[in-house]
Amino acid sequence: MAVAASLHADDYELVTPGGAVLSKQDYLTGIESGELDYHVFEAASDVAVRLSGEVGIVRYQARIDIAVSGRTDRGLFWHTDFYEWRDGRWQAVWSQATRISR
Repeated sequence: MAVAASLHADDYELVTPGGAVLSKQDYLTGIESGELDYHVFEAASDVAVRLSGEVGIVRYQARIDIAVSGRTDRGLFWHTDFYEWRDGRWQAVWSQATRISR
C-alpha cells in the first residue's frame, strides 16, 4: 500500500465508469479493505503515451474484473491516466475509466 500511495498524488481523483469520483484516500482505502477487489486489470490494447514537459497522459483499453462491495463487474474499458512530475517522481493525478463493453 505504501508503494501505491507514493504513485498517486495527494489530490488524485478517479472517475469510475459509473460516474463516481473517488479521492486517493477513498480509492486506496477501498483496495486495502477489500471493498474494491481487482481480480483482473490488464491492458487489452497498445498503450498510448503523450509527454509534454512535466505532464504525461497514458491511454489504453483495459480488461477489468472487479468486485465492488462484493458485487462483481467485468468488461472492457478505455482507461486514461494523467500524471505530473512532482518531487522527483511521476504521480497519477487523475484517472478515468469508460466502459466499452461487458
